[in-house]
Amino acid sequence: MTTLTDPPKEQFRLSMLLYDTRYRSATIQVIAMLCFMLLAAWLINNTAQNLAALGKPIDFGFFSEPASYDINQRLLEYTSRDTHLRAALMGLLNTLVVAVLGCITATIIGVFVGVLRLSSNWLVARIMTVYVEMFRNVPVLLWIVLAMAIMIESLPAPRAFRGEDPTATMKLFDSVAITNRGVYVPEFLFSRSLGNIHLFGDSSLRFDISLDLMAVLVVLALSIFAMRKVAAKAAATQEATGDRPKIWYIQLGLLFVPMAILLTVLGCHFGYPELKGFNFKGGTYMRNSLIALWLALSLYTAAFIAEIVRAGILAISKGQTEAASALGIRPGKTMRLVILPQALRVIIPPMISNYLNLTKNSSLAIAVGYMDITGTMGGITMNQTGRELECVLLLMLAYLIISLSISAVMNWYNNSVKLVER
Repeated sequence: MTTLTDPPKEQFRLSMLLYDTRYRSATIQVIAMLCFMLLAAWLINNTAQNLAALGKPIDFGFFSEPASYDINQRLLEYTSRDTHLRAALMGLLNTLVVAVLGCITATIIGVFVGVLRLSSNWLVARIMTVYVEMFRNVPVLLWIVLAMAIMIESLPAPRAFRGEDPTATMKLFDSVAITNRGVYVPEFLFSRSLGNIHLFGDSSLRFDISLDLMAVLVVLALSIFAMRKVAAKAAATQEATGDRPKIWYIQLGLLFVPMAILLTVLGCHFGYPELKGFNFKGGTYMRNSLIALWLALSLYTAAFIAEIVRAGILAISKGQTEAASALGIRPGKTMRLVILPQALRVIIPPMISNYLNLTKNSSLAIAVGYMDITGTMGGITMNQTGRELECVLLLMLAYLIISLSISAVMNWYNNSVKLVER
């Protein structure tokens, strides 16, 4: 009688870490990680020792010292007596303002130009081609400086608005003043304001949250949510009956009526800029450096986005357009409802890189005197304190966090619009 037994289990040996394919990959990765950590530790230790020998040990205490310089464009309250940390915060907010405005404007212009480059009108297509080639092949720094020079040299000075027979006048029913110092636009004011919430007391990170703005954002979010619900219900009705009800007037009402009621309750009105003394007072002030940087970065990045959009549209089969035409759909709706939604899966990934490039190119703001985070922490603060390593490391960390945040948001959107495999 034969008895079957399990083969003896192989005992683990250290040589298996190198010669056994089951362990070799993990072993190499662990060794590589250890070597990298040792190299990083040696670099950090060597840097710290050299700085200590020079009498400049790594220390971030300088952030609590008074900055002693002004910031010309800012979103929050700031004076020259505030700390370097507060100044860095102002610069960070200025960087985010340029990045957000630039990405939005560049996307709108880029999509518009990219679609027109495929126009059957020869003149329109060639004009868009000239725009793309002109902006893509000239360094963005030159465009920034050119935009700044045009604003300084061609726009009127505030004194041109003074006198009985002024040589310059305000625009849009005397509500917008465009000068060589910047642009003054009306600001929203509330006669029955809900007040502000003060955070972090009197620290360097202090800031106020406007309850009026929060109420506006909440109502806007609820309106958009209701509009999406109405659209989903209309889509379900169309799926069931084949007839899509008209909902545009309902959506417009959901968007504007609640907002109008809220603004009326808060007593919303406009505060207009007025010429007082040697300059305009009141309203919202946007310096010429901000506008020049914003426009130059937007137009430059839009040229690259236009090519991405054009490539994404060309990647869609012509059969899609022909099928839409056979169903009687007009060319404009075909592009908006059929082609562009499918092209997004091709457009979004390379567009992320252009958003990141725009954000990093905003560091060129120092060329026109716009105080972003490079001009504050990486410029004046670093020169005043002599803390080059600390400022540069924090500056790199700030741009890294901003870039990773943009990538995370865009990757989430990319996953939401990609085709679902069945």
